Amino acid sequence: MSGESRSSAGVAVGERWARTDGRAKVRGEFRYAAEEPVRPCLDLAVHRSTRPHAKIVSVDTSRALAVDGVVAVVTGADLFALLGERLMTGPAFSDQPCLAVDKVRYVGEPVAAVLAHGVAAARRAAEEIQVDYAELEPVHDVDAAIAGSAYVHEELRPSAVFGDLKHLRGKRDTNVNYEFNLRRGDPDTAKGATTVSAEFWAPPTHHVPIELPYAAAWPEGDRLELLATTQTPSYVRQSLADLLDLPLNRVRVRTAPLGGSFGAKMYDRLEPLVAALAWTQRQAVRITATREEAFLLTTRHGAAVSGSMTADEHGKLVAATADVRYDTGAYADVGPRITAKSGMVATGPYKVDNVRVRSRCVYTNKPSAGPFRGFGVPQVTWAHESLVDELARERGEDPAEFRRRNLLREGDVAPVGTPMHSADFVGCLDAVTEAIGWSEPLPPAEGRFRRGRGVAVGIKAVLTPTISNATVQLNQDGSATVLISTVDMGQGSDTIMAQIAAEVLCLGEGRVRVVGADTDVTPYDTITAGSRSTYHTGNAVRLAAESMRDKLTALAAKHFDVEPTDIKITGDGLVSAQNQATVSVSDLLHAHFGARGTTLTAEANFTTSWQPYDHETGQSAQVTEHWFAGAAAVQLTVDTATGRVHVEHLAVAGDVGRAINPALVEQQLSGSAVMGLGHALFDQLVFDEGQIVNGTLLDYQLPSIKDMPDKLTPIVIESPHRTGPFGAKGVGETAIIPLAPAIANAVRDATGVRLTELPLTPERILTAITEQEQS
Repeated sequence: MSGESRSSAGVAVGERWARTDGRAKVRGEFRYAAEEPVRPCLDLAVHRSTRPHAKIVSVDTSRALAVDGVVAVVTGADLFALLGERLMTGPAFSDQPCLAVDKVRYVGEPVAAVLAHGVAAARRAAEEIQVDYAELEPVHDVDAAIAGSAYVHEELRPSAVFGDLKHLRGKRDTNVNYEFNLRRGDPDTAKGATTVSAEFWAPPTHHVPIELPYAAAWPEGDRLELLATTQTPSYVRQSLADLLDLPLNRVRVRTAPLGGSFGAKMYDRLEPLVAALAWTQRQAVRITATREEAFLLTTRHGAAVSGSMTADEHGKLVAATADVRYDTGAYADVGPRITAKSGMVATGPYKVDNVRVRSRCVYTNKPSAGPFRGFGVPQVTWAHESLVDELARERGEDPAEFRRRNLLREGDVAPVGTPMHSADFVGCLDAVTEAIGWSEPLPPAEGRFRRGRGVAVGIKAVLTPTISNATVQLNQDGSATVLISTVDMGQGSDTIMAQIAAEVLCLGEGRVRVVGADTDVTPYDTITAGSRSTYHTGNAVRLAAESMRDKLTALAAKHFDVEPTDIKITGDGLVSAQNQATVSVSDLLHAHFGARGTTLTAEANFTTSWQPYDHETGQSAQVTEHWFAGAAAVQLTVDTATGRVHVEHLAVAGDVGRAINPALVEQQLSGSAVMGLGHALFDQLVFDEGQIVNGTLLDYQLPSIKDMPDKLTPIVIESPHRTGPFGAKGVGETAIIPLAPAIANAVRDATGVRLTELPLTPERILTAITEQEQS
């Protein structure tokens, strides 16, 4: 090792190591999935439905086949004839074909696929396909869908992935595919002095990662090879094996670090279609979604929430209710999991003895909704943090102090029945309010401008139970390689995992490399999502590195002829405490194997467990492995003449347990906060009779550099988790959860108007101010 490496060895955790991929990305040398070399492929384009809900009467492909360069045109009926019911995929329900069969369920659904030499020919031919439809009654509104005048699916078809949904098999005449209920005490009989209630709406939004979805697949003898922009390679391999009726060892899924995802590249996106066509046509096939097509692949769930909160005469929260309806679109995707995970925290991070939550996942004739940063929790937080704020104001109390008095603390039991540990809500709240000077008088605003401050607190459960595996290879030269199937999407997971391994093995910066996900090489990992990787994969890497350390210790003990307990690993190698003799890792492995370039391998598994919640009450003594805690506070001005909001100072805090890399934690908090700012003020998908009307970046409004806060303060709170790797847990979603209500609460403070529909557009703010002045 170099002197520079020795100086940093053994102190990797807590250090601000540079991103392992940072230099390559800055220099333009980094290759994403679509830039990886593959064999020559036919290009794939799809013809999409123009109806939200209709039977497919006929598909005429003759004009498409006549286009020069076209090799094949395939319909859903063609694939169904070859693959049968296996064509229906999905993580929660086997409800989604990669090409529509018999009927379409949203505007933009793929109906037929064209394979051609060149993208232009494929897209031109796709436009020539003609489909004859028989219209069916569409369902556009989530509450109308619950009422059930028309049904998106004839019956529910639970998949094999989520075994807890099997009791729903065959259920008919419903658009509600899943319902979660939480019951604790009785809100109707709780004695309270003040109650507030309201109806809230959070619209569907799009993820807008910079990198567009891509997939390429080809048969390799009796195997299928696939390269795709997926954050779930292990899931995709199993899904494609089921689709094509192949054993897992005949399906290989590779990916590359992603150029953003935020949930957009999870589960079944382009992969089933590309795999089905490559396998049945015996051709190499690829597709890169256009930006317009990306808007149709998945969205964040739109959510309607009817909520109430009650406090007694002493200002103690005594009751809370929430009726949550998630618009999951035409296909369930992972909607049932989102419905439950958000339902269990729909009343917020507060001590309250009387709770009633009803959370439902509802089909409509819109593009399918799926995972999005926050996993549905920002939508319910929008409701409960607005209600808590209004309740404090109704009582004439300071909103921050009212929250502080009622927040859950260490050891308290959450409404879902699980005790709190390493979730410092009070610390997060105090940090953000202090950062923006909450207790100081507001600087006076001038003229038509009004200034206000707002705060909100968020809670979320980590995805549980899940599985992570890791393999560590220690090379004879003292460098190490970590094999995991966690996908780096820009969150810096490769860097974090390298630091965890380096800390255990006393290796310096740059001495640990993380191998990209490849199901032929890297071990199983449930998913890269839900801010679970630092905790779950991090623990697997830590355990594998500790196993490697034990192997090295045993070799060194033999080398020195001492007991293993006498050996200590340092940045300079392995040291005998008995005689202070030292041997480098390189020399030790060379002596052991008798050759240069050898490797020593160790592996580990980390699996979490839970106690399934009661289906009647939602109660569980351990519904999650750990909790996320975060808070946001904001100072802003509102232009009462235009309704525009200008954020002067935004502070966000997250309890990360232990910051493995403080720089990456701060970046995650800041990036999440900016995304939340967009959801608060700009982001929304607009539909007209099922048709997205702003599905391009010309029409879909995002925050620009001019919309950024004058000051953004990320704050790291560390309340070490007893079973986290070095006390750590995730952070990627923490800041987005309370962001929108914090801004809305500041608008309320500035103007006196309470808005309950997102985003807080100038038009909505101006209308509310005008109505207030006229009342």
